Amino acid sequence: MKNKIILPLMILGFLMNSTSCSDDFVDRTPEYSIDSENYFNSETDYYNALVAAYDLLQSTYLNAMLGEIASDNTLCGGENPTDVIGFQQIDDMIHTPVNSNLRDLWGWMFAGVNRASYILEFKDKTDFPGKNQIIAEARFLRAYYHFELVKWFGGIPLKGDARFKIGDEKVIPRSSVADVYASIEADLQFAVDNLSVTAPQVGRATKGAAQALLGKVYLYQNKFNLAATTLDNLIQVTGGYSLIQNYSTLFEFSQENGPESVFEVQYTDVEGAGFGCLQCSEGNVAVGFNGIRNYSGPLFSSGFSFNVPTAEAYNAYSAGDLRRDIAILNIETWAAQTGATYGTGNEHTGFFNRKYLPRVRSSQAAGDLNLTNPNNYRAIRYADVLLMAAEAFNRGGIDDSKARFYLNEVRRRAFGNSNNDITASGAALTDAIWAERRLELMGEGHRFFDLVRTGKAAQTIPGFIANKHEVFPIPIEEIQFSNGNWSQNPNY
Repeated sequence: MKNKIILPLMILGFLMNSTSCSDDFVDRTPEYSIDSENYFNSETDYYNALVAAYDLLQSTYLNAMLGEIASDNTLCGGENPTDVIGFQQIDDMIHTPVNSNLRDLWGWMFAGVNRASYILEFKDKTDFPGKNQIIAEARFLRAYYHFELVKWFGGIPLKGDARFKIGDEKVIPRSSVADVYASIEADLQFAVDNLSVTAPQVGRATKGAAQALLGKVYLYQNKFNLAATTLDNLIQVTGGYSLIQNYSTLFEFSQENGPESVFEVQYTDVEGAGFGCLQCSEGNVAVGFNGIRNYSGPLFSSGFSFNVPTAEAYNAYSAGDLRRDIAILNIETWAAQTGATYGTGNEHTGFFNRKYLPRVRSSQAAGDLNLTNPNNYRAIRYADVLLMAAEAFNRGGIDDSKARFYLNEVRRRAFGNSNNDITASGAALTDAIWAERRLELMGEGHRFFDLVRTGKAAQTIPGFIANKHEVFPIPIEEIQFSNGNWSQNPNY
């Protein structure tokens, strides 16, 4: 089993939520007591709190899956039209503030923010060699969670280097989108300046991961010069990354944390989970949800048939593009080749998200096998970095030749030759880069946000309403808890 930064930390959950108490009737002095205010007395305490902050990354399976379902790449699927109704509503663009899945996304990402801020609240309490590495990782993680929140919900409340506590929702306002991005940029710049090029442990953030995320944050704000400089520095100076030439192996276990991985969310199937606490799963829940319904055959195992690619997405690939049948499984073709059998669910298209289908695995797997798949999520791949850099150089009017070079690096792997190189410039090159992002990153959760940030969503996503669906509604529970302090997003 991979050596990852995934450890059970039930005690940390207790420490972060407990309060001290006294007994008026019994005079007793415990030999040792600790609560959240007198923690952080050793390097081990800081490290354990950092593991707890990483742990919420595993719940971002939801973000990745819904980033496809909300786009034109996939349909919701499932067993029937009411199977996970929140997913179905997002797919049809009829979601409202009453949506348990959006509530989960909001809550889980803010839990990640709070765990990272817990470390930063006490960053000066105890010194030890290497503490700056832990502080930089905490700031990277807070930036990661904040970026997810601002993408999904727009402006959010900020509290600096302190945890949110009950009652804050009534007095701390939602910050502007610009202020949220400024906070993210500051956290990531600190991470870039202080993180090591090589991770101290598999799955932990590196300087390259911070540079890639910072470049992406700049790109989302159309700060093309800053994005180009940051991403080019990662490619040319920091280095250490490369495209895996055999695309067919890219999403198999053998290539996890490989040379194309800039940042991966780590998963394992040795700790079981159930539907009562999906965010508790150490496995990738999205993989089981993506699985082929009632499947029997080689390589894959069965699942719930959500997030099914459309025929239009499958046909978007050109002849000779080696990525199509790695990104999308044509189940009829596969069954004819292998003798596999399968069932059909709601909105069956005949296609499945092959990158994140459950694979046959060892008998060591625990709990519900559909909820504990060990497939890592490739949150930032080097191919994504190359395409983001290409876009920044092109859209910023900086250097179209360099933009073409980075774009064609990705295309040459896709076709196995240079015969399909792009020679366009200007707006035509921009369109080629955007089209390439869809094909290269199919099924990885980026499509909806790429369409929104490039102004293409309303003309591409069925049911999308401009000036409304660019962000999702703040969960109704949060609006109610704020007692009028937070206003709802427009047109919800």
